[in-house]
Amino acid sequence: VLIATTKRILAKNSGAEEPGLLASDFKFVAPVVGPLSKEEFLKAWASFKLEEAFPDAKYGYYAFRVDPFETNRVWFDSQFSGTNTGTMAGSMEATGIKVKAPPQTCSMLFNSKGESTQLTVGYVLDKKIGNIGGLGG
Repeated sequence: VLIATTKRILAKNSGAEEPGLLASDFKFVAPVVGPLSKEEFLKAWASFKLEEAFPDAKYGYYAFRVDPFETNRVWFDSQFSGTNTGTMAGSMEATGIKVKAPPQTCSMLFNSKGESTQLTVGYVLDKKIGNIGGLGG
C-alpha cells in the first residue's frame, strides 16, 4: 500500500497537484535545501515550473522498496533526464541542453493516516554518472 501511495504522490507532481496527500506537518528534505514545511515546499515547487523548463522530462523513478527497519518509509531511486527548452522559475532562460542527472536515492515517510510526512530527495549514488557535475535534486 505504501509503495502505491508513494507512486500516486509522485504522479501528482510530488503532491503539489493534490496537497491533501501531504500531512500538515510534512517536510521536504534535500542535501542543500530544507527542511521546508508543507507550505514552503508547495510554494517553492510551483515556482520552479519544471514542466515548462523540461517539457520532455523523465523522472526515471525505480526500485521502490519499504524500509525493513522503518516500515513507514518507502525508499526509491530516480534518474532525471530532460531537455531545457523552456524558462525555469520564471527567469532562467532555456539553454537547449539535454540534462542527465546521476542516479539518486529518495524516500517518503508516512503517518498512520497514509499521508506523507516527509519527502527526501537528492542523495546521489554515483556522481560520475550524468552531465550535471554529480549534483542531485
